[in-house]
Amino acid sequence: MGISEEKSSLRTRYRRERNERYIDHNFEHLASLPEFLKADVIASYMSYGDEPDTSQLNQQLINSGKTLVLPRINGVELEWVRWNGSADELHEKKKIREPKGEVFKERELISVIIVPALRIDRSGYRLGQGGGYYDRALPQLNAWSIGLIHPDEISSTDLPREPWDVPLHALATPDLVLRFTS
Repeated sequence: MGISEEKSSLRTRYRRERNERYIDHNFEHLASLPEFLKADVIASYMSYGDEPDTSQLNQQLINSGKTLVLPRINGVELEWVRWNGSADELHEKKKIREPKGEVFKERELISVIIVPALRIDRSGYRLGQGGGYYDRALPQLNAWSIGLIHPDEISSTDLPREPWDVPLHALATPDLVLRFTS
């Protein structure tokens, strides 16, 4: 089995496990991390289904005066759009809620990016949903990256890797932040 097939098989398994064990968690504690406190512009995402919930964290970041940008899919790339916290400024595309409005042109100002993941291993490599959007986006940003997962989704073994996979700087569960050395 090749790496792509192995990843696909793991995605199927991890999605099923997540669905069977989903519990709603809060990630607001991340707003007090030094990386978040220093940041003026933070990239996040709108979680859906049984992903770790980003709604309260996103609102807290906006309420604290941070500029929050959310991703919008444009072909095979992510573009970033400033979001003010209003549900009216989102539209649904398949299952994903994306921001309406102008593209945030000052990507270099994004200093933290919150990344979705199905699993993250102890070296910071993540298994995402399989579209490759974040693996393409992360190298374009000079930002500290943190992946959100549920408590039982830290992989004790290395996840399969391909040359384009980008390790994260940290992972977060509802009660743990684990920083990786690079």
